[in-house]
Amino acid sequence: MRFFTCLTIMMTLYLAGLSQDRSVQNAQASSVTRYIKFYPNPATTYINVELQKAMQKNASFQVYNFLGKKVIELQDVAAKTRIDLSTYSRGIYIYQLKDNTGKIIESGKFQVEK
Repeated sequence: MRFFTCLTIMMTLYLAGLSQDRSVQNAQASSVTRYIKFYPNPATTYINVELQKAMQKNASFQVYNFLGKKVIELQDVAAKTRIDLSTYSRGIYIYQLKDNTGKIIESGKFQVEK
């Protein structure tokens, strides 16, 4: 009987520790700095791209379709840019924001609905 009681206590403490670790990880994940904001998402005719002021002025911005083909590339992206989606097909698109050395600062996805 003592064995099962000890085992139950140990499992409870172990699971409580896992729960705390996950809450710390979730807090760290939510505090990640985002440099770019997209809206509306999903989009139909256009999508707005906003960069934070802390972003370097000589950043580049690329959009790829889901097959990996580059659809657009913008150099020296302005703080607020509107991208016309009239030539885009319906689907998921991947974006990448790169600094002047070519390092990917942020990436993500947005959806085009038509």
